[in-house]
Amino acid sequence: MAYAKSVEEFFSKPSAYAKELESLRRLMLGTGMEETLKWGAPVYVAYGKNIAGIGLFKSYTGIWFFQGALLSDPKGVLINAQEEKTVAMRQWRFTKGESIDEKEVISYVQEAMENAKEGREIKPEKGKPIIIPAELKRALQQDTTLKQQFDALSKSCKREYAEYIAEAKREETRLRRLEKSIAMIREKKMLHDKYK
Repeated sequence: MAYAKSVEEFFSKPSAYAKELESLRRLMLGTGMEETLKWGAPVYVAYGKNIAGIGLFKSYTGIWFFQGALLSDPKGVLINAQEEKTVAMRQWRFTKGESIDEKEVISYVQEAMENAKEGREIKPEKGKPIIIPAELKRALQQDTTLKQQFDALSKSCKREYAEYIAEAKREETRLRRLEKSIAMIREKKMLHDKYK
């Protein structure tokens, strides 16, 4: 799915989660945070920090908290969607028709805002090198246009592609993942765009 070019476009697209999205947006705007568009999705900012975002996927919608690992999570609703990759970010997922407890959502958002105000954050590990698997390295060496397109990606996006290919145990799977990755890089898509 293509990234939205504006917040209004994101919320105006037909969705099975329209009711849930409307509720989440109303709650976020009610906190006084600034609504912006980043990575094709609404992101809510306070104290100069990204606090939370609203995401829409095939089987759920939800909120992600940029510094969610710092939240007390009294209801145990937050999950790390990418174990071993994501340290600070956490998601709160809602399925179609699920009742959204507005008071609970607001309490999580307010805690996240307070953490940002106090300067509490988990910083990404600096200097961790991206290890490009041999298959991807060969493809980049053989195709200068592909290399330029790959080089134009963000560091985190490059890392996702590299890890996606390298994590496959069988050579056949690595090559299939390489082929898929090359097609997505050429289309200027991020690896996980298909889940949006």
